[in-house]
Amino acid sequence: MWLSTVTSILALASAALAQINIPGAVPVNKLEPLQHRLAYAGTTGMYVSWNTYAEVQNPTVYYGENVWDLSSTATGISITYSSSLTWSNHVKVTGLKPDTTYYYVVSNTNCYNCSELAPYTFTTARPAGDFTPYTAAIVIDMGVMGPYGSSVKSDYPIFTANDSNTMQSLARYVDGYDLLWHPGDIAYADSWLREQVDGYLNVSIADSYKIYNFLLNQYYDELQPVTSRKPYMVVPGNHESNCDEGGFTTGNTTYDLSLCVEGQRNFTGYINHFRMPSEESGGVGNFWYSFDHGMVHYVSINTETDLGNGLIGEDDVNGPEHMDSGPFGSYPNEQIDWLEKDLASVDRTKTPWVIVSGHRPWYAAANNVSNTICWNCKIAFEPLLLKYNVDMVFYGHIHMYERNAPIADGVPDPNELNNPSAPWYILNGLGGHYHGTSQYVEPLPSYLRYIQNTTYGWSKLTFHNCTHITHEFVSSANGSVLDSATLFKDRQCAASTIPSNSSSNGTLPSADKNAAGAMHVSSAFLITMSVVVIMMS
Repeated sequence: MWLSTVTSILALASAALAQINIPGAVPVNKLEPLQHRLAYAGTTGMYVSWNTYAEVQNPTVYYGENVWDLSSTATGISITYSSSLTWSNHVKVTGLKPDTTYYYVVSNTNCYNCSELAPYTFTTARPAGDFTPYTAAIVIDMGVMGPYGSSVKSDYPIFTANDSNTMQSLARYVDGYDLLWHPGDIAYADSWLREQVDGYLNVSIADSYKIYNFLLNQYYDELQPVTSRKPYMVVPGNHESNCDEGGFTTGNTTYDLSLCVEGQRNFTGYINHFRMPSEESGGVGNFWYSFDHGMVHYVSINTETDLGNGLIGEDDVNGPEHMDSGPFGSYPNEQIDWLEKDLASVDRTKTPWVIVSGHRPWYAAANNVSNTICWNCKIAFEPLLLKYNVDMVFYGHIHMYERNAPIADGVPDPNELNNPSAPWYILNGLGGHYHGTSQYVEPLPSYLRYIQNTTYGWSKLTFHNCTHITHEFVSSANGSVLDSATLFKDRQCAASTIPSNSSSNGTLPSADKNAAGAMHVSSAFLITMSVVVIMMS
């Protein structure tokens, strides 16, 4: 019954709108390495992964500090799953020097047929206690760009013909940051059906698994100029859970999880495609883990499932979004127990900054439509973030940008950014994808300091020393900085000299200047709206 209804809707959409056909081309050499990606494996290791259209026997990474000598090798595994079109190859390279650049190639690399220069390079993490200034990039809610996703031709255009998209912007500035952190909603392959219903894509229901995989592969191919060179540290979001956004309703028709074929449920693609440092940090898979890089301890949490203490996650089995995913821990409180142990073990003399990222927000200028606000996440995580003096929290899910004040249980810290005791919250769901942006609602919360939803972009986080970090919102379109603020923490740096007015990238901004608490709202907000709809990520 549902199949005939879906087919009818797709036929009407096809007749009404111009469509984009999906190519089905596979490389002539099915072992050709594609989608190179990196992830930290402690300070002396690196995960090197890539995909192929056939299984690789004994996948190998050849590497060395000298471009002319790649005689060191490491081997790994080649895996796939039901309905996948490709194989994921994962190799953990160990015994490396911290903060060292290595050249590398992988099995079956043909440098006369490379789309980019080879060998590639990676740089290992800086050891904890290294107070050298550096920058990290953070992007959230970023999907396929171009003709199969977010573009000037989609129904929700923000990019113009002359703009860079977010992937292009990240690639352009790739030499300016050490790593890319992506807290959830990766590729938006599960939006294929919505795009098809809109008439934007052209594929039959019988081939649904192909378009889902095509969009995944398209995204990973597009991001290769970044992920082949910089660690790409990922965190799960709701769009990694299954193949059709957990279901949605259009007209009189409702789509649900039954549309997803085996291998496109329960975060299967996400689990197979990535390797994160959970083994090194005592976490679980790609779902929760931590790592150090210089003066910073990074913590990735799973806001989708495994909240512990009887709390139901939005994507849990029997959860409100009907994703029926997880659990991924071996017992109900494993993530919460791990988080407390991890935060308690941080040596703040070596990694004074502690930054946490998850996908779903609990502070945002939004109504709780379709569980936009994750109250159970607040109950699960916030007490530990306050107890262990976490400095910053990043999340997305809602497709807008909010810079909030430091917050404790809904109350802005009276010190603002000048030595607050509460974590500083940044919401940046403007990586960009086919669905466009979300609207924010009035009255605006008392903790909000800047908000906009008209320009896609990413976060640039600069660690100057143990007392100052600067967050900037970078416009994907042209690289301009639309918002900037600096957090100051009053503490002594154990192994560095604190500059009084300078940093590695110019003048060190004053915390007082940015911490006055004045709220900035983009001009688009001045338009009065009688009906406000929150578009779910």
